Amino acid sequence: MGHANLPPGRRGLAAGAGSNCSFFDFVSVVFLASVVVFIVLIYTALDTSSQRVIAPSTVDPRQRERILSIFDSASAVSSSSSSMLDACPAKEVDNMPCEDPRRSSQLSREMNFYRERHCPLPEEMPLCLVPPPKGYRVPIPWPESLHKIWHDNMPYNKISERKGHQGWMREEGPYFIFPGGGTMFPDGAVQYIAKLGQFISLNDGHIRTALDMGCGVASFGGFLLKENIMTLSFAPRDSHKSQIQFALERGIPAFVAMLGTRRLPFPAYSFDFVHCSRCLIPFTAYNGTYLVEVDRLLRPEGYLVISGPPVKWNKMEEEWLDLQAMADALCYKLIVVDGNTAIWKKPSGDSCLPNLHNFRLDKCSDTDDPNEAWYFKLRKCVPTVPLSKDISISSLPKWPERLLKPPSRISLIKIGFDTFKDDTQNWAKRVAYYKNTLGLKIGTSHIRNVMDMNAFIGGFAAALSPDPVWVMNVIPVHKQLTLNIIYDRGLIGVYHDWCEAFSTYPRTYDLIHVVGINSLIEDATSTKDSGTERNRRKIFGYVREQIRHSACVIPAKVAWVWEEVCTHKMCSLVDLLVEMDRILRPQGIVVVRDSAEVINKVTRIARAIWWTAEVHDSEPGSDGSEKILTATKKFWKLVANSQ
Repeated sequence: MGHANLPPGRRGLAAGAGSNCSFFDFVSVVFLASVVVFIVLIYTALDTSSQRVIAPSTVDPRQRERILSIFDSASAVSSSSSSMLDACPAKEVDNMPCEDPRRSSQLSREMNFYRERHCPLPEEMPLCLVPPPKGYRVPIPWPESLHKIWHDNMPYNKISERKGHQGWMREEGPYFIFPGGGTMFPDGAVQYIAKLGQFISLNDGHIRTALDMGCGVASFGGFLLKENIMTLSFAPRDSHKSQIQFALERGIPAFVAMLGTRRLPFPAYSFDFVHCSRCLIPFTAYNGTYLVEVDRLLRPEGYLVISGPPVKWNKMEEEWLDLQAMADALCYKLIVVDGNTAIWKKPSGDSCLPNLHNFRLDKCSDTDDPNEAWYFKLRKCVPTVPLSKDISISSLPKWPERLLKPPSRISLIKIGFDTFKDDTQNWAKRVAYYKNTLGLKIGTSHIRNVMDMNAFIGGFAAALSPDPVWVMNVIPVHKQLTLNIIYDRGLIGVYHDWCEAFSTYPRTYDLIHVVGINSLIEDATSTKDSGTERNRRKIFGYVREQIRHSACVIPAKVAWVWEEVCTHKMCSLVDLLVEMDRILRPQGIVVVRDSAEVINKVTRIARAIWWTAEVHDSEPGSDGSEKILTATKKFWKLVANSQ
């Protein structure tokens, strides 16, 4: 089964090997096999990380197994104090398991590999709950939070000290104040956006989704919301500045990411507008790989804005010429160069390639899926996207009409148009039930940052569109890749594997919603076709190539066992709920829809991690076998002597 989808060269270890071997050869192979299996086991554990805080000196694998066994038992008593999870040490208040500078500092600097996601081994992390910092308060509600937040919720002054003169932020009494400035727009984002508006129609409904690369504290994206433009901002983890943490505390859509060796976790043609304000991405380096990735993400007729280096920048004349040449090779039209700001418009349909041979680039193979982007290595080729002209900006309805009109890419899924209609209607009823019967505070100042962990085509987010919230729509990578439909609707989201920690800081979401929570771990465990699984296959391929240098035939049974090692996954509902607790704000809300059996188990775990939980019947007219769990995270603090 595991070999069916492998390239011809990966379907067996014996191919090309000799049939005779000496005793020395046999010993060599056994030794090599032992070393490789050891490496594979380490890699497997690394890539199947659960979500626990890193505390290697206190980790006891037996304790983890004991905790998991308690919740695997149907007879576990939810009120038992022995099943309550402990708090993590105080030093872990900002723990991000897959973006830990302590681990990343030991990795390669090539193409910023060390600043990308790198998840830890399960046994490196105990099952514990990340505490809030001393002095933490319930965040200031939106829209006031756009301009100020509590200082003690993230008491890091380095940005205000270094960037205060550029209008990023400043400390003022118990608050951090955000004037809305940036390095390239110290006079404020409002003035900067108005300047861009002279060349791009930002307020007529054509531009809806934007990507802000290297966003700082995301003031640009925050002020674009006034134009009904939903901007997803990103920046890498910074152990000293916590830029994305500030953005999310302000209520601005953001997550942690680095454009390094892999594609960003979005489908092709997602964004109407891509923005870089002194993001310092070397777009033309590595044969233009980074600009090709931007091209993959930018919708036909979309706009690319680069403000800062290398645009007319002193001592970067060569880089500026290369950038213009490559944009021209992609048939981008240069709209204007105003000071250090350049604006291009992408052509309708697929990008042309008249001169890309100068950059050693060509069209990607037909087998290359441009929507795959989870641990997917950057390509040095330009992809062809189905229905490209039909999803250009001029072909889509203006916002908000595009939210409720089936996009062309819905035709790529089975009975797509009927599914779209039914899903939209069902979620309108469900959200009304959440508000009116279950009493969830959706639409009030209590809820701003929302996550849908299993978003499908964005029906839940669409139903919330009248409310002052934004929704991070997450598409699990082992499920159908429908995230492109979500972007066509004018919504935002990312791909993710829920057997790993999400790329965000602790305490960043007010409401987490999930349908079919058990499928997030069941499918991930059983499916061998996700991006993570493909990475394991690469390891297996490397193993095979090393052994082929030996003189012996490796039995097919051994090959099968090794591949099973490479594709094994480990994750549980306990891991998943502990991760949800990490990213949920104190007094935040969780809504889970699943079968009665699953909801019963989730309820036991929820109470063990100090949530208050209630179980409800689903709304009238729905599947009677489905139950709804609503839970609230308690606002607890560490004891005074906690280390």
